[in-house]
Amino acid sequence: MKFGIIKERKNPPDRRVVFSPGKLQEFKKNYPEAVIKVESSDIRVFSNEAYKAAGLEVTENVSDCDVLLGVKEVPIEALINNKKYFFFSHTIKKQPYNRKLLLAILEKNIELYDHETIVGENGMRLIGFGRYAGIVGAYNGFRAIGLTNETFNLPKAKTLESQQELISELKKIKLPNIKILLTGNGKVAYGAKEMLDAMSIKEVSVDEYLKNSFNEPVYCLADVLDYNKRKDGQILDNFDFYDHPEKYESDFMRFAKVTDFFIAGHFYGNGAPYLFTREDAKAKDFHIKFVADISCDVDGPVASTIKASTIADPIYGYNPQTESEVNFKDKEAIVVMAVDNLPCELPKDASEGFGEMFLQNVIPAFYNNDKEGVLQRAKMTENGKLTPRFSYLQDYIEGKE
Repeated sequence: MKFGIIKERKNPPDRRVVFSPGKLQEFKKNYPEAVIKVESSDIRVFSNEAYKAAGLEVTENVSDCDVLLGVKEVPIEALINNKKYFFFSHTIKKQPYNRKLLLAILEKNIELYDHETIVGENGMRLIGFGRYAGIVGAYNGFRAIGLTNETFNLPKAKTLESQQELISELKKIKLPNIKILLTGNGKVAYGAKEMLDAMSIKEVSVDEYLKNSFNEPVYCLADVLDYNKRKDGQILDNFDFYDHPEKYESDFMRFAKVTDFFIAGHFYGNGAPYLFTREDAKAKDFHIKFVADISCDVDGPVASTIKASTIADPIYGYNPQTESEVNFKDKEAIVVMAVDNLPCELPKDASEGFGEMFLQNVIPAFYNNDKEGVLQRAKMTENGKLTPRFSYLQDYIEGKE
């Protein structure tokens, strides 16, 4: 089987790649029968020369490959008929802006495997850049605090080489005695937690966080049942919340009253309660001043996220009384960092980590007859049609939604 690492063609350019040169060497060692080609690219974080030095073929043409591996959406005009493609298609939530892309994939008889659809039997994602979103998101949140208060000036994450360099910069700053709330229980939240722990910020329990004052910065990691409660008062488990989100209401305000800096690292599912609404943010006892919304669901569960911000311009202010954007230094503003492509700021580390997961969880399926069902579950299109698992997208491709 021939695998091609494709050039990223989406604008703005994304420097990440599915496999670093080192990971491709490991791939070849584990599966010597595999043929691997790397499409020439002048934007990738690893140079063409780095791949050549690793003994890999770099070429202008990967059209003879069976499986094509990329990160972001492939422009319609660059799609090659009758291939297997892996990339983030941003279609599984019926995103209107990519409907034509999915139509073209069907017309060109392409088998699409979206990185987001690569899951285990339990439905948990096997690969992703979430950890790196958490790492950069936490860093950017602290950067926003320094810029707003004019107390320290952290360099932009994209100017640094690695997570270790981000940590080195964070260790130089002195924080006031703030309370930091981190939500989530997945890769994003634990990526952010790595940064808080590396800064030696004390972790406290939910009870301690809500009831006590501290003479040092502290943080609390809160899961869904800490900031949501069943309307009937029952206390069950996370699975009940995931299965029946409509039976729950937000209990987030108890955190909002005592939190200075909120890092949103949770996954927000359809039908779940909003963490805090625009009305909640108007309350006199709403205390949150800084929000690093790594999840970045615009006009969603975090009311202050009224738009995604950009790597070039990552911070904006939200005035809760007028429900509008203001300068982040406005004294009435909630300071928001809501960049929606955070891992792009750490392309080398992110690519290394992604390739490790892909090699461990996906590549074996090509050589063991997909015995774990990884490819079968992830396959969105086949023979010009949606697969049964993704038939819910039929209305979307027909333009009925």
